[in-house]
Amino acid sequence: MSHFSTLRTKVTEAEVLKNSLRDLGLQIKTNADVRGYNGQRLRADIVAVLEGEYDLGWSRNADGSFDLIADLWGVAKKYNQTELINSINQKYAINKTLAEVKRPGLQNANVKLVVQK
Repeated sequence: MSHFSTLRTKVTEAEVLKNSLRDLGLQIKTNADVRGYNGQRLRADIVAVLEGEYDLGWSRNADGSFDLIADLWGVAKKYNQTELINSINQKYAINKTLAEVKRPGLQNANVKLVVQK
């Protein structure tokens, strides 16, 4: 029986996700195995290598979005999984917004980014 959970996300940009994970100090791998309970592994397009024996992974869907794949029970042994996933989602949203602002035609836009904690 697999211990992996699959969660739908709003993540669509692989490079923005990878940069966001790096910004948070996480090591990333591409086309790698997500580690789970008792040595179980599941292939994912992007993997955030966590301390310990468990990882977070993202797999691209046919519609271009990514699903988050993880053994959430195992991740919770070392991390507050809600805080970890929320911090990744927040960093992704900020980086995606900044990337959009840099697109042609928007360089001169006056953008003020406010992050509330």
